[in-house]
Amino acid sequence: MNESNLPFGASVATTNGLRRYPRVPSPKGTILAWQSASSRQVSRLANLSLFGLHIRTTEPPPTGTVIQLLLNVPAGEVRARAVVQRSEPKRGMGVKLVAMQQED
Repeated sequence: MNESNLPFGASVATTNGLRRYPRVPSPKGTILAWQSASSRQVSRLANLSLFGLHIRTTEPPPTGTVIQLLLNVPAGEVRARAVVQRSEPKRGMGVKLVAMQQED
């Protein structure tokens, strides 16, 4: 991932040609709750893109697992359904967002 500098010191992530949408680092300390049919956990969010997230967890569910996500943001709660696209034990998982709603 490369970063392009914008006026006033801002930066934006760019793709390396392998991804459809760029990933951006999550704000430091961002956590989210997630659950599968067999597990319920709270994990750190590593980065995000338009349709996906990378979640740090030592015991990610297998690829293809559907999970529910809950993320607290300044505007309220965001709930989403995602599918695990990549699962790496002791490192985390890449998930594809398939449905999302914001709670009031």
